[in-house]
Amino acid sequence: METYYHVPKALRKDPVTVTVPGSKSITNRALLLAALADGPCILRGVLFSDDSRAVLSCLEALGFSLDIDETARTVRIVGTKGRIPRPSARLNVRSAGTAARFLTVFLAFAGGDYQMDASEQMKKRPMEPLLSILRKAGAVVTCQEAEGHFPFRLQSDGLKLREVTVDTTISSQFASAFLMTGTLLPDGLTVKMEGSRTQGAYIRITRRMMEQFGLTMEERDGGFWIPGGQHTCLSEYDVEPDVSGACYFYAMAPLLGIDVTVRGIHPDSMQGDLKFLSVLKDMGCPSEDTPSGLCVRGSQTKNFRGATVNMKEFSDQTMTLAAIAPFASTETRITGIGHIRFQESDRITAICTELRRMGIDCRELPKEEGICIRPGCPAETVVETYEDHRMAMAFSLPGLRTGNITIANPACCRKTFENYFDLLSELFLDKSLADR
Repeated sequence: METYYHVPKALRKDPVTVTVPGSKSITNRALLLAALADGPCILRGVLFSDDSRAVLSCLEALGFSLDIDETARTVRIVGTKGRIPRPSARLNVRSAGTAARFLTVFLAFAGGDYQMDASEQMKKRPMEPLLSILRKAGAVVTCQEAEGHFPFRLQSDGLKLREVTVDTTISSQFASAFLMTGTLLPDGLTVKMEGSRTQGAYIRITRRMMEQFGLTMEERDGGFWIPGGQHTCLSEYDVEPDVSGACYFYAMAPLLGIDVTVRGIHPDSMQGDLKFLSVLKDMGCPSEDTPSGLCVRGSQTKNFRGATVNMKEFSDQTMTLAAIAPFASTETRITGIGHIRFQESDRITAICTELRRMGIDCRELPKEEGICIRPGCPAETVVETYEDHRMAMAFSLPGLRTGNITIANPACCRKTFENYFDLLSELFLDKSLADR
């Protein structure tokens, strides 16, 4: 049965300080890198959500020794130097794109016989570019429904692969999967990238984390060579707070005219979504680093204007910017986001559909792979979320300003930020009205 959340109109003007969960991108990479290690590693600040639990359940099904403490936000995992304790298993990656791409390559390189399943949402997302490479290298992949999609059976017994060229246009996760697991091949692996995001933010996170875990790579022949046989003995690793989740709160600063601080977020974060703060600055809302974390000074925003920005490198914040754009004094143009059609939902269509239902002038820009949003006053609307966590969280923002937005299926945010709407209520719901 579908549920709904009516977004409370925010009346407070005092500063807001919040804590957000750990980064999904960093958590799921850390889980895989720890599994590849030689011995135990304790991960701290772990995100516990649908996506990370999908990775954890798969690692458990593969026989890895895990000690999970959700209250303390820690996971202790005993790495097995790239060997899989149970080389035959049934796995379900649910809706986690990182689990789907990272684990598929890991299993193919390590060898074994695996039945791979996923949610209905994940079954729609493309896997063909990755599966095609693995098949050419000797893996047997039997798709059981649509070709090039989950579910499938993966059988592997040593792959003949020394170099791979990966198209990053649809998803950079394909490239990250090969980078992190290339060390499993005896002779290592050269990973070359083509497409629109060869130097994307998530590729940079992967490379940075590999360095942190002690894995080396060399730039060679226009790509990266990862030597085989490497293992890290890192005993502890701290996961950064999720900048993507923090940006929903940072967007509240100019929207509501308040100061917003997110604990633990600082300018040295490796996460690409930190660029969203530069967009807010260009729109007239400055920020500064504080001992607690970065603070966006909405109280100092005198002219909240629109922006023209290419968001290819931090496209997860497209929905966030789109949701506050109607309240700016001038139009907002977001470009370079063609790839977001292939994510949890067709996000370009979803954004335009929901803004138009609010009565906002929003149109697609086909040549620029983007959208244009003109200022307006959002009408009372029940926002459809398309089982997309970022649509649910971002489109709560107009409701904080107007009090006339209801979110359908708010529980879809459990993918990355399961207490997001509880936190909204805690921050902005008038308790005296709620108790009547």
